[in-house]
Amino acid sequence: MNTAEIISKPRPRLPEWLRLKLPTADTFARTRNLLEELKLHTVCESAKCPNHWECWSKGTATFMIGGDRCTRACGFCAVSTAKPLALEADEPARVAEATRRMKLKHIVITAVARDDLPDGGAEHFRQTIETVRKLNPGIVVEVLVPDFLDRDASIDAVLSADPEIFNHNLETVRRLTPSVRSRATYERSLSVLQKVKAKRGEGTYTKSGLMLGLGETEDELLTAMQDLRRVRCDLLTLGQYLQPTLKHLPVVEFISPAKFAEYKRVADQMGFAHVASGPMVRSSYHANEFSLPEKADKEA
Repeated sequence: MNTAEIISKPRPRLPEWLRLKLPTADTFARTRNLLEELKLHTVCESAKCPNHWECWSKGTATFMIGGDRCTRACGFCAVSTAKPLALEADEPARVAEATRRMKLKHIVITAVARDDLPDGGAEHFRQTIETVRKLNPGIVVEVLVPDFLDRDASIDAVLSADPEIFNHNLETVRRLTPSVRSRATYERSLSVLQKVKAKRGEGTYTKSGLMLGLGETEDELLTAMQDLRRVRCDLLTLGQYLQPTLKHLPVVEFISPAKFAEYKRVADQMGFAHVASGPMVRSSYHANEFSLPEKADKEA
């Protein structure tokens, strides 16, 4: 099959459970205007997240620091691949101000992969976390980081700012990793999560996510979940992969809500502290609902 045939091949029809109604709340426009005013990027827009209408309508967003140009070209991700621009020194302050105005109690900070920088952008993460905390005392900080090429110094830099949740996505099963993730490796991602636990123990929750529907088998998925538990990963997200553009990897299978519920039961039995599993679940979707499950139990 040639390129023209691949591009012209129609996408499979979305099942009913993936068809979303667009919200009409005024909050969506206010969130969009605030982000534009402060010149901030969000993974919601850059990665073409299907939930961004809902999240923005609720006054939440996942801030993407370090610019909107990624040094990697993953087969699933819609973020632009290009030579990145220089880091903006005032970006941490702008993220902090947006957090204050949005009255967030839980913030998710992510970034493009910055393999062009010696530390992969880790110091920029640290500065952003600390600046957000100064302006927003008591906030829960969750970071969703690239693998930093598994450099201890970069991981340490982020951990030095004491994020409550350290998220790094495994994304897919071992067999599919080479075709799904640019430059990343399955074992490297597990190593990053393992190092966080070794360095911080129970002081920081670790979190990871897997996309379903890329052609993985059920046995491969369960093995990936077991591998995450082996490195003491606390929180897990399972969601349906959706092809952002015709240039990206196609959807092989749409997983039913019932199947996602079954996977959640299995993951709970494996010992994850909290599992979010469903077709529309993404790494930071409704993140505040399961940010610190053990802490919530103690307070109850």
